[in-house]
Amino acid sequence: MAERTVVEAVNDALTLEMARDDRVLVFGEDVGVTGGVFRATEGLFTKYGKERVIDTPLSEGVIAGAAIGLAIAGWVPVAEIQFLGFAHNGFNQFVDQLARVRYRSAGRFSAQVTVRAPYGGGVRAPELHSDGFEAHFAHAPGLKVVAPSTPHDAKGLLLASIRDPDPVLYLEPLRGYRQVKGDVPDGDYVVELGKARIAREGTDVTLVAWSAAVQVALQAADDAQAQGISVEVIDLRTLVPLDVGTLTSSVTKTGRAVVVHEAPLTAGFGAEVVATIQEEAFFSLQAPVRRVASPDVPYPVQMLEEQYLPNAERVLQAIIATTRD
Repeated sequence: MAERTVVEAVNDALTLEMARDDRVLVFGEDVGVTGGVFRATEGLFTKYGKERVIDTPLSEGVIAGAAIGLAIAGWVPVAEIQFLGFAHNGFNQFVDQLARVRYRSAGRFSAQVTVRAPYGGGVRAPELHSDGFEAHFAHAPGLKVVAPSTPHDAKGLLLASIRDPDPVLYLEPLRGYRQVKGDVPDGDYVVELGKARIAREGTDVTLVAWSAAVQVALQAADDAQAQGISVEVIDLRTLVPLDVGTLTSSVTKTGRAVVVHEAPLTAGFGAEVVATIQEEAFFSLQAPVRRVASPDVPYPVQMLEEQYLPNAERVLQAIIATTRD
């Protein structure tokens, strides 16, 4: 057990899995010689060589298409999209091709592909780098979507994603890459896909978040506790498959819920969470489910990030409001 950051945990998982399974290939823009723009793949090129750690052209469509072909040929590709905002350049390949391999082949083929992508705001990145587009991909049948918030889960969920027989979009919290630290086991372990984590237990309100928004939720829960409100924080960890059981159980207990995400409000994945709560725990609800999200405008220039993204104060106000309804 050692304390690691999220990006160190990702590197640890890749190093371990490449040693365990020589079918695993890592490729993407600048992942080889330079070790990735965030150093998530640092050391892999030296250790495993240019035939397993491959720098690709600046083309997300090429990266996605190569991953599909390699997977069908028996390899286990781990492809990096440098920022999730760039993934739209390969959207057809990801959604219409990769996600449908098993369906289109009537089960003859699967695509054991993991697509890694840093995403989210708060690091003063340029335009098109920080958008929270997870809902675009969660809407694609056949594609699993994973969004860890802690170093422990970053490693365990990445190992589970690489070993999954079907394609997984693995979203890494850009803001949490080096800000979030925690204990990570040294050896091999997996965190099961589709199992949420109760990050904090409470009795009055259920607060649902994922990725970097979990840290915001935990801070808001601390602030609410100081005002006598007990908040249970659920870290979804995976959006697809969604852990409906944990979500329903928590809201049934508390009777109230607030959902937090970085993406714009309209049609964000939080809407799916709210719909699920309405369907599964309607008669337990004592107040309408509230959402705290970013406004329905394009991601702003760097100096406006703090006004754009959800923060602990906005989440606290939603918690207080729902307890008064």
